Amino acid sequence: MMSHIGESGEARMVDISKKEITERRAVASAKVFLNSETLEVLRLNQLPKGSPFEVARIAGILAAKKTSELIPLCHQIGLSKVDLKIELSDYGVYLEAEAKASDKTGVEMEALTAVTIAALTIYDMCKSIQKDIEIGEIRLELKEGGKSGKYVRP
Repeated sequence: MMSHIGESGEARMVDISKKEITERRAVASAKVFLNSETLEVLRLNQLPKGSPFEVARIAGILAAKKTSELIPLCHQIGLSKVDLKIELSDYGVYLEAEAKASDKTGVEMEALTAVTIAALTIYDMCKSIQKDIEIGEIRLELKEGGKSGKYVRP
């Protein structure tokens, strides 16, 4: 049986009351694909709305803190750290979010939410100069802590 579906098929929140509190860590990444003109505008810091990177960092951190409000069956987590790395690359922008907590359940959804909202923020800030921006490759890179142990994307 799937953990988020009850015996009658109804959605349910998983009971984590008997789980141990452990250190949890997750890293997620995403890419924002931009054309060469938009990349040059970002490199020269000439975007009409200003630099999107600090705005995206703050948006990602705020989103991680709101994950349980956005995803219906997600538990509230007492986050101890959320950090975002944002780098220009040859294809656009690479984003990586790290979330940490000492809790009974993992922080994968918080890391994924942070990186997704940060990517959407960059999209929002660049859409005035490029209409065909793409966001992709949103994925979990690493997860540590808890009963299932460590996962590292191959």
